[in-house]
Amino acid sequence: MKNIAADDLIAFLNTSPTPWHATAEAAQRLEARGVNRLREDEPWTLRPGHSAFIVRGGGTLAALRIPSGFSVRKPLPFHIIAAHTDSPGLRLKPRPPRPVQDYRQWGVEVYGGPLYNSWLDRDLGIAGRVFRPGEREGKLVRFEANPVRIPQLAIHLDRTVNEQGLVLNAERHLVPVTGQGGGSNSLEALLERETGAPFSDLTFELCLYDTQPAAYGGLDDAFVYSGRLDNLAMCHTALEAFLAAGTAETAESAQAVQVVVLFDHEEIGSVSGHGAKSNFLAAVLERAALSLGLDREAWLRLLPQSFLFSADMAHALHPNYVEKHDAQHFPIPNRGPVLKANANLRYATDAAAAARFHDWARRAGVPVQNFINRADLACGSTVGPGLSADLGIPAIDAGNAMLSMHSAREMCGADDPAQMTALMREFLKG
Repeated sequence: MKNIAADDLIAFLNTSPTPWHATAEAAQRLEARGVNRLREDEPWTLRPGHSAFIVRGGGTLAALRIPSGFSVRKPLPFHIIAAHTDSPGLRLKPRPPRPVQDYRQWGVEVYGGPLYNSWLDRDLGIAGRVFRPGEREGKLVRFEANPVRIPQLAIHLDRTVNEQGLVLNAERHLVPVTGQGGGSNSLEALLERETGAPFSDLTFELCLYDTQPAAYGGLDDAFVYSGRLDNLAMCHTALEAFLAAGTAETAESAQAVQVVVLFDHEEIGSVSGHGAKSNFLAAVLERAALSLGLDREAWLRLLPQSFLFSADMAHALHPNYVEKHDAQHFPIPNRGPVLKANANLRYATDAAAAARFHDWARRAGVPVQNFINRADLACGSTVGPGLSADLGIPAIDAGNAMLSMHSAREMCGADDPAQMTALMREFLKG
């Protein structure tokens, strides 16, 4: 049976090796469907029935749609889906190290919290953005025809690795080999050919990524295998739900201003000029309200009526490590969206918000699973609690179940994208 949602997720993943590529792909999809692009440094003119999007910093995007029933006399609340475009991994340093014997290499910094070992012995491409002097918008680049590699030490030279575990030092052991000798196809030469400028004039942000394309997995195609599922899978479903909610029938009946915001820098704490702890979302919401004729007082009254859906992937039960999961609160791939909660509010969900989430799921006709971490294990977090606190908006945290989170190659259920998109569409309708 054809799986349209999973097919499209795979296509989205394969065009998005970096947060900047993912944002560019999202922008292209929005523009193709008639969504207008706004600039933050220009005046905004929004009206009921209008949709628009904004990009900040190259890796963060917000899209919003004003229902035709919106008016100053009858303002509608915001229904916001927030996800993130960045993923843990390895990013190149500005300059290469000195060659080791006859090997050419390029040093990396660790971005976020990747599983180091998952980056070994893979064919790795290089992608990101490059700036020439004076440029405000960089050029997106992607090199994978000649992959680089981080080779693991042979077992003959590390006889205890299988019994005692692999220990990797980020500075010494994660340095990719890019070539040998004085070959002409160096990274410096690639960047110079791509930009038409000398390497000494260039600045860049470049990531390593697994060149193996996203694809179906399992003997029955039950899974999707790919890098960056955390959290591009949620960016994709949020974007598809937003586009689906733009149909004439849905737009006419919508009872909320529909907002999707995709943030960069979540994996490193969101503290940046366009991360979730910046003023980006608050500025977009307030400027939208002002453009529609509301004053600040009216905008502030809308916030507690609004709702935030923080969309980030969830830990599926691992069949080889069942003891790592709470016995009553573990999700399984392909069994529906996962509602995440934590008593210490590492996730934003509370009982009142959860009740509303279940209502949207029932309207969408999809099941809901629950995830709560074991009480003796530390819990991760998302953009949800911070955004909820900053804006005073009730919120939930939810996502699709996945395995191998923060690996260079992750896996999720192939049936889950369609179910999550359906739920998000109901949520956006209000």
